[in-house]
Amino acid sequence: MSVVVAALGDSITEGSPEFDSRRGGDETSQWEHWAARADARLEFRNHGIHGERTDEILARLDEAAAGADVLVVQGGINDIAQDRSIEAAEANLRAMVRRGKEIGLHVAVADVLPWNNGWPDAEPKIRRLNDLIAAIARDEGVTLLPFHDTLEDPELPGRMRAEWTHADGDHPSVAGYRRLGELAFRLPPRD
Repeated sequence: MSVVVAALGDSITEGSPEFDSRRGGDETSQWEHWAARADARLEFRNHGIHGERTDEILARLDEAAAGADVLVVQGGINDIAQDRSIEAAEANLRAMVRRGKEIGLHVAVADVLPWNNGWPDAEPKIRRLNDLIAAIARDEGVTLLPFHDTLEDPELPGRMRAEWTHADGDHPSVAGYRRLGELAFRLPPRD
């Protein structure tokens, strides 16, 4: 039995920079590719768009979720990069989680990755938003996907390990996306 997973988010969901939702590219640069290889039941629909903030992602939820069994919500780094309110980003992420549950989907929410190019200034904001995302998962009874800790370099807190980071300093490398798909992703429990 296949499980349709709608992955809704920004460039991290999309698979940037090696995969572009408009032009295509290297599918191994998507965490969804690796998660599907690890579990053949999974059919992913990638609804990631580079550069989008949580308010923009929220606006696309109903269309992205149509026909899905599971919704993965991911976003927040562009809110931080554009100096938007952390609380507004949290409210948008919570609204997405609640909407997914309301329409009967199993929901997972990913926390925000370390941002090498944003370090050190963005690190406190990322940690604050990740604390709020963890609270959303607890409060709403949904699965938290630990994207941040899966790629954080323990020797350089607040940054992705070099081999898991693309040369652009903003996104995971193929090896980083593989870790996210194989280690950080897990299906929410099904009734």
